[in-house]
Amino acid sequence: MTEPIAKLSFWGVRGSTPTVDPATWRYGGNTPCLELIAPDGTQFILDCGTGLRMLGSRWAAPNSGKAPETHILVTHYHWDHIQGIPFFSPLYAENNEFHFYSFRSRFLGRDSLKQVFETQMALPYFPVNVSAMNAKRKFKEMDGGDSFKVGKNKVTARWLNHPQGCLGFRIETPAGTVTYATDNEPGDAQLDESLLELAAGADILINDAQFTPEQLATKRKGWGHSSWLEGAKMARQAGAKTLVLFHHDPDSTDRMVDSILRQAREEFASVYAASEGMVITLGAPGDRVQAHLPGTRTALRREAQFHAKVCGVTEGGKDFEEETIVRDISLQGALISLKHLPRLQSELQVIMEAPGPDGVQAMNLRGYVVRIDAGPEMGHVAVGVVFTD
Repeated sequence: MTEPIAKLSFWGVRGSTPTVDPATWRYGGNTPCLELIAPDGTQFILDCGTGLRMLGSRWAAPNSGKAPETHILVTHYHWDHIQGIPFFSPLYAENNEFHFYSFRSRFLGRDSLKQVFETQMALPYFPVNVSAMNAKRKFKEMDGGDSFKVGKNKVTARWLNHPQGCLGFRIETPAGTVTYATDNEPGDAQLDESLLELAAGADILINDAQFTPEQLATKRKGWGHSSWLEGAKMARQAGAKTLVLFHHDPDSTDRMVDSILRQAREEFASVYAASEGMVITLGAPGDRVQAHLPGTRTALRREAQFHAKVCGVTEGGKDFEEETIVRDISLQGALISLKHLPRLQSELQVIMEAPGPDGVQAMNLRGYVVRIDAGPEMGHVAVGVVFTD
């Protein structure tokens, strides 16, 4: 019998506002949206930021043996978590059905989620109103502590510490458990306990990491967000297996997120920084949590034959150094064949020998591991690297 597998896809990982700055290109600039396909085919969408448009453009209706239904969990009503709704093309197709879940806001009262949905498309904010959407839509209000089942999956909600309210969600599937806890600030004992309950024993804990510990302690205190350090502490306390740092600040460049990730990995063994296009599979035999990053984005690639020395850190956390040949290179990165298996999202130092006017010269480059595939030779892996320096 095959093992039950769940697939978690990251369509938007940025917090507060979208970014198109080239310095944030590698992790991505769309605001929060995740997709979880459970082993029984049930499709969950977590939040409706601008990443929702990207999901819609690559839409594949859920395949659970019945009419397609999708369950959308909305953590709260701040812009960055709802602004993709009008641009989600599957909402305009009448054969689709969507179940939306969120809480009753004390500022909006009854049917809060439905109000947010419709008002966002009201005059003068949008050129067409909600009547243009032909898909079936159902809205359900939840409270902290509520839970429900969809197929073989259980969803539980808990309150988190964020201005105007926010729900965190725990989704238990036959392949494992995913906890989605964006937009939470530590410091409220009762709500910290809620987060601990959500994260207890989770295979994947997706936790807010918008601010640095220093920012959280001073000028960003009370803004409703967390840090990589608090996420590592929570993952350790809750017994979570893998931590994903999420809701990156719009002012955090890729290099800043790289630094945050390195620090987090010193505090907790299994950590990833959420990246647009990243897919995590859950429930695979052996290593139950496996992360895959997208191939490098459009680049002019050329075959090459450069001798190189590569230094980095293996998946097991050990330093390595080896001689190799770079066979494929672009202005942004390279594809390198290695005997060692480097850690995904780790940094490599690549020293390449290149001909120059005074003979062979060494090019010292730093790169970031974005892809690992089977190599062209037995015992080798093909490592995709984006150069950062």
